[in-house]
Amino acid sequence: MIISKTPYRISFFGGGSDYPEWYDENNGEVISATINKYLYISIRELPKFFEHNYRISYSKIEEVKKINNIKHSVVRMALLKYNTKKNLEIHYDGDLPSRSGMGSSSCFVVGLINALHSLNKEKTNKFRLAKESIFFEQNILKECVGSQDQVACTYGGFNSILFKKNLKFSVKKVSNNNFISKLNKNLVLLYTGQQRKANDIAKTFVNKLNKSKRDQIISILDCVKSAKKIIKNSNLEDFGLLLDESWKIKKSLSKNVSNSEIDYLYDKAKKNGAVGGKILGAGGGGFLLFYVPEYKKKKFLKKMSLLTYVPFEFENSGTKIIFDNN
Repeated sequence: MIISKTPYRISFFGGGSDYPEWYDENNGEVISATINKYLYISIRELPKFFEHNYRISYSKIEEVKKINNIKHSVVRMALLKYNTKKNLEIHYDGDLPSRSGMGSSSCFVVGLINALHSLNKEKTNKFRLAKESIFFEQNILKECVGSQDQVACTYGGFNSILFKKNLKFSVKKVSNNNFISKLNKNLVLLYTGQQRKANDIAKTFVNKLNKSKRDQIISILDCVKSAKKIIKNSNLEDFGLLLDESWKIKKSLSKNVSNSEIDYLYDKAKKNGAVGGKILGAGGGGFLLFYVPEYKKKKFLKKMSLLTYVPFEFENSGTKIIFDNN
């Protein structure tokens, strides 16, 4: 059996500039961090006496003879691409719900590809794994997704990620550990209960990134520059204010990024102590992240108690194989 463990991520600034439709003509940059909530993929070889050759367990259970009969498109296409000859059982477990803005789709892809490399006894590294995962989602699955989640989930940590033409990227660790530790204590992660497909929301604005949405992306990248200065100077509350500014810009990308319920929750959060915040991922539902001064958190959580509070800490490991007796 092989088990991969891959962290979910929180994206702070720069979302939208990590789509190839933008960075193939302009540089893109994001600031994000992985957290101690994980997605697990386990793979084991099936004995020959089962009637099925493949068993896939997620929200459904599939038992099929041929790879092409697997309905889970990510698993089906990954097994075809990585030329897996063995009969397999693949099992998925996640600490957080899917389709919630935490990078779960890319997290799944990264964890699965990492596990398949181990199954095939192939050596890999973080750069190769992130690049393969981006290519797989964008070119094989043909999903309308950005490139930040795959890099973040692979590398782990609190990073600035720069994207250039032809998928050239570099990862720079944010080194102000004191700021990161204090920031962690002032962040609140809340689940709205609304699930959505990021691919569907992204389609509403991605093709316009170099046209009508150009000014918004430039403004989003200005927020990245400001965030780097704020982090360097350890200006905690300014980080929260910048989240608020960035959220307003993000909402202008598409009417599908927010809705009346999310707007209500955001306004309620600000009235009860949040300095700023954002919806994570492409928008439309999922998790809301707020900057709330630590001394106001208890009252804030009481006022927002209808939403599920998820305490978290930042992590630094990225995806890894935690068990392999292959």
